[in-house]
Amino acid sequence: MTDDRDPRDRDPRDRDPQSRRPPQRRPPAAHRGFHDEFTESLSEELAGDVGSDPTSAATSGSTPAGGSASVLRSSVVMGAGTVLSRLGGVLRGVVLAAALGAGTVADMFNLGNTLPNVIYILIIGGALNAVFIPELVRHMKDDPDGGRAYADRLITLVGMILLIVSILAVALAPWVVRIYATPQYTPQQLELATAFARLCLPQIFFYGVYTMLSQVLNARGHFGTPMFAPIVNNIVAIATFVLFIAVAGPAAGSGGTLSGAQVGLLGIGTTLGVALQALILIPVLRRSRYTFRLNWRWRGAGLGNAGGLAFWTIGLVLVNQVAYAVIVRLATGVNAVSQEQGLTAAGLTAYTNAHLMFVLPHSVITVSIVAALLPRMSRAAHGRRFSELAADVGGGMRTAAALIVPAGVALVVLGTEAGVLLFNYGQTSTASAEVTGSLASIFALGLLPFTLYYVILRGWYALELTRTAFWVTVVLNALYLAIAVPLFEWTTSRQAGPVGLSALALGYVGSYWITLVIAWVKLSRRLGGLQSAHTIRSLVRMSVAAVATFAVMSAIHGLLSDHLSTGSKGGALIDIVIVGSAGLATYLGAANLMHISEVTEVVAMIKRRIPGGR
Repeated sequence: MTDDRDPRDRDPRDRDPQSRRPPQRRPPAAHRGFHDEFTESLSEELAGDVGSDPTSAATSGSTPAGGSASVLRSSVVMGAGTVLSRLGGVLRGVVLAAALGAGTVADMFNLGNTLPNVIYILIIGGALNAVFIPELVRHMKDDPDGGRAYADRLITLVGMILLIVSILAVALAPWVVRIYATPQYTPQQLELATAFARLCLPQIFFYGVYTMLSQVLNARGHFGTPMFAPIVNNIVAIATFVLFIAVAGPAAGSGGTLSGAQVGLLGIGTTLGVALQALILIPVLRRSRYTFRLNWRWRGAGLGNAGGLAFWTIGLVLVNQVAYAVIVRLATGVNAVSQEQGLTAAGLTAYTNAHLMFVLPHSVITVSIVAALLPRMSRAAHGRRFSELAADVGGGMRTAAALIVPAGVALVVLGTEAGVLLFNYGQTSTASAEVTGSLASIFALGLLPFTLYYVILRGWYALELTRTAFWVTVVLNALYLAIAVPLFEWTTSRQAGPVGLSALALGYVGSYWITLVIAWVKLSRRLGGLQSAHTIRSLVRMSVAAVATFAVMSAIHGLLSDHLSTGSKGGALIDIVIVGSAGLATYLGAANLMHISEVTEVVAMIKRRIPGGR
């Protein structure tokens, strides 16, 4: 097994092959660690025990004595902020669907509004998060001035790059749009997409400012505002879409075009939300006793070394964006053809909203679990306690799966009804909402591997092995395209319309199942084991419970479908409540019968937190 680090950065013990073997397990320390400590941590998180004075330990990977409670509070803040941001994102998608529907106009807006994030991550965002921020934390610990000079240099350099990139992106907007848009767009459609892009591309600068300022705050022990700032962005965007509906009317965009004023309202409003997300951090930064000053002295500041380490991360992002460009072109093409042939409106917007539904259980469950685990994982990796890191990763996979599996089953059975309930408003027709929900049901087949891969990838990040993450991502995206593109061509050659989106979703699911196995095996070998036998046994039992849950939910769903009006939001809500409740009871009953400890422990923990519970 090759070492991903530069030889100059390796621990001296790495020169001795024997010393590179993971240390022997210490049963009391390593195995008491996960179930007892993590269950306690998660119970506090669910209870909302958020402190007001977290330390930088949550991100630095080392915790001072007596600092574990502070680390937990920091993780809770970060997890809660992520969950609320995701929920706000779903509401944002609902209101946008009501404003623009699911046709080509909605696709063009989503394309223009997505490009800033794509370009930001591609040019510098990935490297900033993965390399420069850890360097910032290191300088804050080691430098006599607490890293102030390094932070000034970093913000000055990155801010200048972001400003130049933003200006160039706006100037080159027509060519940028053509990279991602389907060639089937008419000149008028390309012009509308470009108009949205020109108004939204300045977001590149503000995304970067937000990332830099939030990480400076995190490194200085202030976690709350950076994690909750995206909620401000969602609020402004939702207000913009509501204002658009009120001013433009419910039929705006139905003819495939918008006026200049309507385009300006949507573009400026969404960009304002991103700007406020960044700017509200400035007063908090001042209260943390840090005041930014321009610093152009970059030579000898250590930025060059960080740039070298960022190479693999930039490569990883580039691979991701190549795959993304292909999928966006295909998805926008589906809607263009559907519009020409009078088929159900569904394309990039439907695909995006379906993925938003798919990722919501992961965001609420897995991200919260991993937020509580990351400080432990980082400390174990930093201390070369690989057995403890393996126990944390394996335990995190099992605990997340215990809750994700029933969520995935529910989305498979009730995805169409959830799509109608969430998106069948305003300009989004019932048929378009049903397509969105059915796509979410297909995505749900990959919810388990998506979640497990997420946990495993955090294990690689804890080890700071960006080269490995790069190659695994290459495999993931290559598989995605290798499965999705031929399947898309085969299905669309036989039937035009939304069926092509189903092919893309199936390719996504297949790529995650295969990549999960590869990533699992590789990390297990790196750590000298990953409690794989234990985890697989638990997953098998959960799968049996899931099959029973699916059978019960499908049977009741079939019976109700004969008595509920198809496509109505009221019928969808009744279906979801009754079928979902029956599914939950079935899964919990099966878990209890099969003694799935991860499920019963979480249920017991939640009961203890309910007033009057035992």
